[in-house]
Amino acid sequence: MKVLFISPNAERINMPVLPLGLAMVAAATRRAGHEPRFLDLLGSQDPLAAVRWAIGEFQPAVIALSIRNVDDQSMQDTKFLLEPVQDVVAACRATSQAKIVVGGAGYSIFPEAALAYLNADYGICGEGELVFPVLLERLQQGQDVAGLPAVYVRGGQPPTTRIFAEELDRLPMPEADLWSSADPMDPEVWVPVQTRRGCPLACSYCSTPELEGTELRTRSPATVVEHIARVAEAGFRKFYFVDNTFNFPASYALELCHRLAELRLDLAWRCILYPHQVNEELVMAMAKAGCVEVSLGFESGCPQVLRAMNKRFQPQEVREISERLAAHGIRRLGFLLLGGPGETKESLDESFAFARSLGLEMLKVSTGIRLYPHTPLARQAVEEGVLSNEDDLLTPRFYIQPGLEDYIREIQ
Repeated sequence: MKVLFISPNAERINMPVLPLGLAMVAAATRRAGHEPRFLDLLGSQDPLAAVRWAIGEFQPAVIALSIRNVDDQSMQDTKFLLEPVQDVVAACRATSQAKIVVGGAGYSIFPEAALAYLNADYGICGEGELVFPVLLERLQQGQDVAGLPAVYVRGGQPPTTRIFAEELDRLPMPEADLWSSADPMDPEVWVPVQTRRGCPLACSYCSTPELEGTELRTRSPATVVEHIARVAEAGFRKFYFVDNTFNFPASYALELCHRLAELRLDLAWRCILYPHQVNEELVMAMAKAGCVEVSLGFESGCPQVLRAMNKRFQPQEVREISERLAAHGIRRLGFLLLGGPGETKESLDESFAFARSLGLEMLKVSTGIRLYPHTPLARQAVEEGVLSNEDDLLTPRFYIQPGLEDYIREIQ
């Protein structure tokens, strides 16, 4: 079957984002014997015209769209990102009889609500590499798709099961030709790489355990490095490890860094560190392997607030890790997430003083915490009467301690 994969994301939040999840499903589709075509709308001057042209030229039997984000997670002047995606789906409907399937991280957080809003035919919740080819086969054979794990059918009953790939090495990595729309020489382009899925940390506000499960699953470092080497042959030298916790497990991160260093390809890369158990040996190996920047999500400088978020670290450990990174020339992008449970004016002052004392290259401050379904924070918001149990949260809702919003603006 001909399958047109569309990435409708047009946002450049911090940097242009290549659609990794969609590329992985496209690679699995190709492996299953189908013919994928890739359309990335990032930077398109007329996205709907591009969609209509691609459909007319390719004549797909199925159109698959990946939703990366539902909104920009900003409490002030929130930008809802599904409206333009709804327009893309409508353009697909007007141009083609193809079945429309949606998926991606943003979709998977709100599978029923987002499917209804977008008016697509089917939705896949979570990891699509295993399920999507099966869905295609059933559509090709004219068989019923109801009851497939993780597959939502418009107007039908939600699925009762999900599938998590146990061995990530069995899943294909994106081929370099899927990044044909990206310019390797563009300094803003960082090729995304995912080395592991799942998170057991259970931070109070985070949707990752719901999306990827709580069991940590990894690709072998050898497989990851082989993939990076192949993409580097296409001219790319900048990579972004999108794993939420690059340093867990530490032994895995260390082996990956050693193998990257052995490539001797003059790579530059960035990653996301959970600021806990990051020792000198790992930081030294990261720097030697080409790490130039980390996102350091410490969220608060107040122990009381960190406990309420279910964080496993204290401010002093964050400081020590930050100093190690700086000593090895690795830039640090810090994050403050303000206004959550336990927050006070005193804790806010403590957090800002702590963040400023680190001497970070960049600090991103968020006021209010985006509420996601099935998280401990969402359940707490219901218990406190901040949120209704019936709210599907597709429309952005935020948790913030009353009376703090104005004060946060004053002290920034």
